[in-house]
Amino acid sequence: MRLTRRKKENRQAQGFTLVEVLVAGAILAIISMAYYGALASGFSLVQSTREDLRATQIMMQRIEAVRLCNWRQLRNFTFQEPYDPLAAAAPSGGAMYYGLVSTNAASSISTSSSYQPNMRLVTVTLFWVDHNGPRPQTHFRQMETQVARYGLQNYIWGMQ
Repeated sequence: MRLTRRKKENRQAQGFTLVEVLVAGAILAIISMAYYGALASGFSLVQSTREDLRATQIMMQRIEAVRLCNWRQLRNFTFQEPYDPLAAAAPSGGAMYYGLVSTNAASSISTSSSYQPNMRLVTVTLFWVDHNGPRPQTHFRQMETQVARYGLQNYIWGMQ
């Protein structure tokens, strides 16, 4: 009798039941989907952060260029800038940034100030479309600075 009992114990320890295999497969599928979702979300976040950083770089570049203009050169203009200037010729060069530089009288300065006519408010506005999701998203950033008629540019260029 002992001999038959050992055979029965060995036979049960040899494999898994169908229910155990289905449960393990379901757990593996859920973990795989969660891993893939986290990976895709991480890549999308990195790309979005890169585009935002590039937008900040473009706006700072334009503001620094405006600060070097003399008073007569300050005017409104539009521009385009690619995400990656070196890969602009490639079809998938990334996002294209569309910008506007506008100059107005510096309204934040009180009207009683004697230097108010010698100040201008320069605004750089940037738009781009992000195609990294199920739907394209339009992004918008804006940066402002004030420019004085007798400011930094006169020291660099020696003009009045």
